[in-house]
Amino acid sequence: MPFPAEPSPSDPGRRETHGATPISRRLLLSGTAAVTAAGLVARPAIARAAAPRTAVPSVAGAGRAAAAAHTVTFDKYSLMVDGTRLFVWSGEFHPFRLPCPSYWLDILQKMKANGYNAVCMYFNWSYHSTASGVYDFTGIRDMDTVMDMAAEAGIYVLARPGPYINGELNAGGFPGWLTRTAADARTDDSVYLAAADQWYTAINGVLSKHQLTDGSGTLLLYQIENEYASNVGTTNGIDYMAHLYAKARADGITVPIYHNDKGRNGDWVPGSFPTGDNNYLYAFDGYPSATGTPPDWGYYGTGGATGGATASPNTPGFEAEFGGGYFDPWGGKGYAAERSTDNAAYERQFYLTNVANGIKIQNVYMTFGGTSWGWLPASVVYTSYDYGAAITEGRQLTSKAPAMKEIGYFLASVADIGQLETAAPVTPSNSGVKSYHLANPSTGTQFYFLRNDSTADLTFTLPFTTSDGAYTVPYSGTLQLNGKDLKVLVADYAMDSAHLVVSTSLLMTHGPVAGQDLVLLASRPGDDGETILRYPKAATGPRVTVLAGSGVTSNWNAGNGDLRLDYTHQGVTRILVTPSSGEPLLVLAVDDGTAATFYRFITADGLVLVSGPTLVRTATVSGSTLALTGDTSASTALEVWVPAGVSSVSWNGTAVPVTTTSSGSLASRSPLAGPPAVSLPSLGGWKYSTENLESAVDFDDSSWTSADLTTSFSVTPVPSGQPVLFMDDYGFHYGDVWYRGSYSDAAGATAVSLSYSSGQVGMLLAWLDGEFIGSGQIPTPTSSQGTTQGWTQTVEASIPASSRTSGTHTLAVLVRPMSHQEDGGANNAFKTALGLTSVTFTGASPKVTWLIQGTAGGETSSVPARGPMNNGGLYGERSGWYLPAFNDSAWSNVSLPNTDPRPGVSWYRTTFPLDIPAGVDASLGLTISDEASKSYRAQIFLNGWNVGQYVNGVGPQSTFVLPTGLLNLTSTNTLAIAVLGGGTTGGLGSLSLTNLGTVAGGPPA
Repeated sequence: MPFPAEPSPSDPGRRETHGATPISRRLLLSGTAAVTAAGLVARPAIARAAAPRTAVPSVAGAGRAAAAAHTVTFDKYSLMVDGTRLFVWSGEFHPFRLPCPSYWLDILQKMKANGYNAVCMYFNWSYHSTASGVYDFTGIRDMDTVMDMAAEAGIYVLARPGPYINGELNAGGFPGWLTRTAADARTDDSVYLAAADQWYTAINGVLSKHQLTDGSGTLLLYQIENEYASNVGTTNGIDYMAHLYAKARADGITVPIYHNDKGRNGDWVPGSFPTGDNNYLYAFDGYPSATGTPPDWGYYGTGGATGGATASPNTPGFEAEFGGGYFDPWGGKGYAAERSTDNAAYERQFYLTNVANGIKIQNVYMTFGGTSWGWLPASVVYTSYDYGAAITEGRQLTSKAPAMKEIGYFLASVADIGQLETAAPVTPSNSGVKSYHLANPSTGTQFYFLRNDSTADLTFTLPFTTSDGAYTVPYSGTLQLNGKDLKVLVADYAMDSAHLVVSTSLLMTHGPVAGQDLVLLASRPGDDGETILRYPKAATGPRVTVLAGSGVTSNWNAGNGDLRLDYTHQGVTRILVTPSSGEPLLVLAVDDGTAATFYRFITADGLVLVSGPTLVRTATVSGSTLALTGDTSASTALEVWVPAGVSSVSWNGTAVPVTTTSSGSLASRSPLAGPPAVSLPSLGGWKYSTENLESAVDFDDSSWTSADLTTSFSVTPVPSGQPVLFMDDYGFHYGDVWYRGSYSDAAGATAVSLSYSSGQVGMLLAWLDGEFIGSGQIPTPTSSQGTTQGWTQTVEASIPASSRTSGTHTLAVLVRPMSHQEDGGANNAFKTALGLTSVTFTGASPKVTWLIQGTAGGETSSVPARGPMNNGGLYGERSGWYLPAFNDSAWSNVSLPNTDPRPGVSWYRTTFPLDIPAGVDASLGLTISDEASKSYRAQIFLNGWNVGQYVNGVGPQSTFVLPTGLLNLTSTNTLAIAVLGGGTTGGLGSLSLTNLGTVAGGPPA
């Protein structure tokens, strides 16, 4: 996943690349009381027809029981499924960043509806394993469910199980228990391989049951390791990669396997390690700056090992990760800013440049980023992993989604793009327009990719020659090309019963529908479009009827049989072309905003095109009825083009009265209803209690663990003469950790130095003999430190006069470690110590006897539904203060905002009701507002789930998504906020609920 920057020459400061209690699936998805009791909150049922299983393109029957086996092969051009070329247009989604299984289908359906035919998913080792040999695939960790849902959505899966995955995750996905072993990670070390084999056996036991190659699911490709740029060409690297490959095959993985090269170095191409078969692909990553020039990492690049796809000329071009945004660090700019930069024009400019370079497998990282809830995140990121992606953390489609849909539909509809070679250059009339000319060697279809790298809008004409003749488009006037944008022109193309000479509009989709052909053409609002069609020569050409729109002109050339249509992309323009023989052609010319309302489905009965709703999830033809499911964000019309014989339509299980239109469509007689208004309660009735009982001298620590080890597997040296204080060595891997040290014979001690390691913006608080003596917080990283790991600090605290005696003293220290380092350099950085690292005194050298306490039970605790990353070692966490059932009646009442100078830990609790109507999908957030001068951090628990960490004055995140599946949508919810203050002005600011998006509909219950 993301890795350090390789600055673009045009933008040297910008990054370039990066790179439980068992719960049955039936209960998880059914909404029963048993789910709520186990800690998951079920969605209310939405009245609708059952969502059907929908076949992925070229795959008949995605249901596991009935589907037939398929072949997945490849040549230098593309993947092939059963011999048919497949352009893989994939988006990244991590199920573990959405802890609500019934909403995984929501994301998958949104991706499919918006043009993707594949989803790429990390599978996170640490998410499933609390201890060596212990693996949990129940509840929110049920990966069988997400694989089944992908098949239900009709979308291929690219699986990435690591073992190392990076992903801005705690330890890069390595489990905490691995830090306590001698494993030399990401090498052929036997201790590490034994651990990795555990994980592969477990996860492959799931994935092998969902493969396209045996008809059991839609798993299409499988990745080993992740951005492995270390030990290249060495025995321990080669043997390691060969071991993972062989292990995957031994576990029954039969689909093609690949690895993603970190930064296009030509590493791990076919032949670089033994595979025993030829079913291996080379892939690479890239995250170029949106302010720079799109790179040529294929046909038009520098070539060779560092040229991207050219490093492996006999396998298809494969971008395993290409930027769909970027991650944001603590103190960063926020994801709205990222989305405004990596916007729709960026998508067209950069992603289509990849297509022009022969990239036939392209994965956009991220398409839905989600939430790094609990202690999932690496310390280089905050809770939100929104990423500036096309789908927000709150599951809302953004302005980036329509461009992704246009590209995806184009790639799926124009099959000739699956086999391209470079063709003779063409020269636009404006030298500011960069052009790429490619052709399909089998069909002769031509593709012209025309790009504007300047910020100014440009106009131009384009001369070209195909088997149809020599042309310059447009016939009169000029083409418009906005700044930092790209257009694709398709020429000499067999478009169903029509022949397309050329179109200056994007050929978004086409196909036969009920006695006529249909083509959907898209471009920017206000763009002029020109489409030329070839028909048999005749004195009189096809009849042209303008059904909707203005300013449409047509011209018939009797000499060559060309029909030229000129129009403007504004709303939807409808042009019906009726030749003397053959099928009529309905031309729908739309602008981008209108294109966003069109949805394409390939059913067993043929093409279905739907227009109007915010989202169309499924389309199923049964007899004379088209059954649709989906969402509306407002009252909207519905129009459908359907196969012959279909005369009625239903929407979410309710019949929709329709009328046949002159366009050959069925249109609703009245609009589909939008969602009702959703009223959100204010947050009041707060209860307050102080905590950190551990700082008191008389606190009972008899059950704590002795911190008396003298050696460690950490890469951090153990200070001479001191015991190991690193939290991992005692089985505490996530969240806060407490230390209590007892010593005497320190009459001369005047100060104590407390060194700790925490990652970015970590924190330490210390008490001596019950008196607060100091705190520290790792400073907010500067812009150049955003990806820096391994943050440490030493807090120098003066010893109060009352504690400068020879008697027994108690030193209590609370450390907030943010996470383990990632291990992108394959240097065991994930074993860097967390927690206290050393304690020394000034004026004396007392021997300290240490006790340590973290998450209750450590590795040995039974794993509840929420899993090991939900909690740390705060007293309130160990005592259940965050749980809805906790009795807080004895707590004090408090109003927010609250100013609280008390150092240490305090808790705030309240409840709030919700009454979200059935059939409404409401995405909610919690917003914290406060003065930046106050110094505190807050851990947010929703119904017992740790959904985020807020650091006041650091940010940038102040709104936290409350995952819908964790909310009681029709009853009471509990918020518990654990606040850490460092002894200056703290407390907790104002809290309010925020509506992040509401629709009528939602995913199937």
